[in-house]
Amino acid sequence: MKTIVITGSTSGIGNALTKAFAKDNIVFAGYRNEDFVNDLKDISENVIPFYINMENKSSIAQAAAFIRSKSKNIDTIINAAGCVIAGVMESIDVERIRTQFEVNTFGHLDFSQRLLDIVNDNGKIINISSMASFGIFPFVAPYCASKRALDILFNAIQLETHKNIKIISIKPGVIATPLWGKSVNINSKSIKETKGFDAEMNYLVKNALKNEHNGLDVKKVVDLIVKVENMKKPKPSYTVGSDAKWAEVLSKFPQSAINKIVRFGLKYKINHQS
Repeated sequence: MKTIVITGSTSGIGNALTKAFAKDNIVFAGYRNEDFVNDLKDISENVIPFYINMENKSSIAQAAAFIRSKSKNIDTIINAAGCVIAGVMESIDVERIRTQFEVNTFGHLDFSQRLLDIVNDNGKIINISSMASFGIFPFVAPYCASKRALDILFNAIQLETHKNIKIISIKPGVIATPLWGKSVNINSKSIKETKGFDAEMNYLVKNALKNEHNGLDVKKVVDLIVKVENMKKPKPSYTVGSDAKWAEVLSKFPQSAINKIVRFGLKYKINHQS
């Protein structure tokens, strides 16, 4: 049995991964909401829940210490916790952007650093990044930037480390998970208080709620990650979903061309939203 550590285990991709890996492995499952502890325990006797708040450095330290007290070796760390901060860059509170980076980027780096020395040779760190890391999508720039930074900082670990570990970035497109509904709730205040962008914000909300049900089945992402986790020589990056593959292609264009395409696409979608 392998030992696998997963953050964000209570919903979405993280929860589905916890269920998949717990069948044959010991899984340390990270949670923030105490209400879900029993749900995690009910998955399997192989699941060991641990509390972690990605915005709180002492919580991250305590989580890593707990795992180290229970296991001397880790095969794989999967950084799946995350959130989406949305808004207009002209007026968005910079503190909210800092929160975005704490949850999606800095928290995972801090947590992984604290466990890196007990990751086995040939072990892995798998990050749930996003197609957003390929470029700027309007009104979710903090999310895009946090995922891009996640990729860059962890790739640097791959380049610099003397350990024989693999760092892998998984870049899904739109996945049908509760993240979308949560993002609407988290950003409700900034969406309501934004002036002069009513049409754009209305589209953003409708599209997010639609994505929660119409996105790619989370099983597609889980199946890929399970496959990658078992590979001896995985690639550094994988895209999942046709929209993610198109985003990757688009990212190769000159920035001026990308901006024209994105502006046109946004305007078209706003004008033709149902």
